[in-house]
Amino acid sequence: MSLQRDFQTITPFEVCAPAQQRIPFVFNSPHSGNYYPPAFLQQSRLSPHDIRQSEDCYVDELFAMAVPLGAPLLRAHFPRAYLDVNREPYELDPKMFNEPVPSYANIRSTRVAGGLGTIAKIVGEGQDIYKSRLPLCEALDRIETIYKPYHHVLGQLLSDTRAQFGYAVLVDCHSMPSGMDLADNAGQNGIAGRPDFIIGDRFGRSCSDALSWAAIELLQNMGYNVAHNKPYAGGYITEHYGRPHRDLHALQIEVNRALYVDENSLEHLPSFAGLCRDLTQFMADLTALPDYVFLQKPQAAE
Repeated sequence: MSLQRDFQTITPFEVCAPAQQRIPFVFNSPHSGNYYPPAFLQQSRLSPHDIRQSEDCYVDELFAMAVPLGAPLLRAHFPRAYLDVNREPYELDPKMFNEPVPSYANIRSTRVAGGLGTIAKIVGEGQDIYKSRLPLCEALDRIETIYKPYHHVLGQLLSDTRAQFGYAVLVDCHSMPSGMDLADNAGQNGIAGRPDFIIGDRFGRSCSDALSWAAIELLQNMGYNVAHNKPYAGGYITEHYGRPHRDLHALQIEVNRALYVDENSLEHLPSFAGLCRDLTQFMADLTALPDYVFLQKPQAAE
C-alpha cells in the first residue's frame, strides 16, 4: 500500500487548529506539500528539484497566522505531483496506467487532457513525471488512503464550523507562477501582465459577491494588483464546497510566487516576511466582516 510505504515518517496531511475555533473560517493549503516519498522519486524521470515546479511553495507558511486568529488550517504534506486533491476523485488519464481505468473514471475532463488529473502526468511546462506507466492500483491506493480521508476531514471542518457559527467560509490557498501573461485579459481586469493575486469564486457561484469584492478591495488597498476569476476561477475544491445558499462559502486565492520566492532556487525572497505580515492583516480584516455578508440568501428570479 502506498500510504504504508510512502508516509512512514510523516503524516500525509494535518490540521493546524487553535485551542478553540473563534471565527467561522477554514483555511486550506492543498498544494504546498513538499514531502516527496523516495519510492515516488524513483518512479520519476525528473530531478528532486524539477519535480517541485507544480508545488505551491510555502503557501501554508504564508497563511499560517490563520491559526492564531482562531481558524483551522488544513495543510497537505504530500505534493501535488503525487496526488491532487483539487480534482475530482477519479480524473484519470488511461494512458498513464498498465490496466484499464474504472468505468466511472472521468477520462475526458479538460484537466486530464492537460496532464493535470488527480494523478498528474506532468509538472511545469509539460515535463512528464513518470519513467513508465503505473500500475492502476498505485493510483487507486493514493485516492483511497489519502484523497478520500483529506476530503473527509475538510468536509467535517466545514460542517462543524457551520454548526457552531451558522455559516462557514472556506479560503482555498494557492500560488501561481509569475511567467504567464494576462495581457489579453487586461481589458476586463484592468491589469496588464501577471497580477499579484487572483480571487476566484467560480464566477459568483461559490460564495457571496460581497465576500469576493471585500477580498479584492482589501488587497488592492494594500497596493496589490488583483484579478477576479481570470484565469483561475477556482478548482474542484471551490466548486464542490461552495454552496452559499446553504451557508457554505468558498473562495480561492492565488498568490504570485514572484512576490515571495525565487522561482529557480525555490528559496524565500527577502520580501517573504513582509508578505506574511500583509496576509495576516488581510486575514484579520476578511474574517472580521459582518455576518450579513455571509447570511444573505440569493434572491429568487422574478
